[in-house]
Amino acid sequence: MRILVLSQYFWPESFRINDVVAGLVERGHALTVYTGMPNYPGGRFFDGYGFLGPRFEKYRGAEVRRAPVLARGSGSGLRLVLNYASHALLATLLAPWLARGAFDAILVFEPSPMTIGIPGRWLRAAKRAPLLFWVQDLWPESLSATGAVTNTAVLSAADRLVRWIYRGCDRVLVQSEAFVASVAAHGVPRECIHYLPNSAEAFYRQLEPGRDDPEAQELPAGFRVMYAGNIGAAQAFATILSAAELLRAETSIQWVVLGDGRMRSWVEAQIRDRGLAGCFHLLGQRPPERMARYFAHADVLLATLRREPIFAYTIPSKIQSYLACGKPVIAALEGEGGRIIRDAGAGWVVPPENPKALADAVLAASHTPGPELKAIGDRGAACFREHFDREKLLTRLEQLLREAAAR
Repeated sequence: MRILVLSQYFWPESFRINDVVAGLVERGHALTVYTGMPNYPGGRFFDGYGFLGPRFEKYRGAEVRRAPVLARGSGSGLRLVLNYASHALLATLLAPWLARGAFDAILVFEPSPMTIGIPGRWLRAAKRAPLLFWVQDLWPESLSATGAVTNTAVLSAADRLVRWIYRGCDRVLVQSEAFVASVAAHGVPRECIHYLPNSAEAFYRQLEPGRDDPEAQELPAGFRVMYAGNIGAAQAFATILSAAELLRAETSIQWVVLGDGRMRSWVEAQIRDRGLAGCFHLLGQRPPERMARYFAHADVLLATLRREPIFAYTIPSKIQSYLACGKPVIAALEGEGGRIIRDAGAGWVVPPENPKALADAVLAASHTPGPELKAIGDRGAACFREHFDREKLLTRLEQLLREAAAR
């Protein structure tokens, strides 16, 4: 099949769609990716990129075409609005040139912002190809939950935009079954909504820690509680820091964060102000291909979100990565994310934004014998193979694309 993928974010930014594109190419499909200039999460263009280019690249056998976008900067306020709006506008205006060609199907990958659906709808009409819209973040709910938007008029306008985008889709795919009700409430017929969870890249796998691994040399000695991913408003870092304060006397417990995001400078200041420099370590972003090796040297992996109704519907994509690597998970999550860990027996689940509960779970994990921790991690890996296996989910996506193209 000839497949056009739309996403505001793409390699060298670290998003699941990178691996989906590579997987579809591996299966013999011709992939074209229409995206923006990489600037997430740091808010600055990656080295070698700028507002005007490069326009055309290759990625693991796929054609990559990039529209200009204003960099997101700190990721808050007017700068974020301009980032979203500039990509939606310029990607639509430049689509006749940058997205030229015939396609059998169009796949839109939507972590926020939902505005990626604007060029998606235009391309559906121009190409006369079916549009499949893969929802990663619910709008407008996630706008209010993260505090990005509080104005009721803006939220109402966002709701109308979502309805308009969904009306132009042939299929709406959802990364969590809990998303179905919201999508249906926005006017999508139930038979057009399909559950397609995220998987994890093939390099996320169980590894034995090697004494000479360079990753081990970067990590503090002790019981390592490792968090990987975005350092943002949604991730409840105040809770993590408060839990670390409660466990300050447990000097063997070390908190390690691999990632970046708009809250990083705030977290750095909090570490200084709370006197946590001896146990709380921000190591920055690392290449995704190395993450499994870092995880191999962790004792438990940490997933947190704020206590908001919308986040109870979400499966944070790090859950699949954690499970694939066969490490115990401490999940300060409600709803779907917590349910997966609990049902699999893959770790500890505590209420979000509850520092005492999180600290108690970390302490309990630190007192758990090594063989038992290994068994907990193995149960998580078995859950991943059953429910989130990469090849199974690629096959399901292929089936949905073919069915849409055949109608």
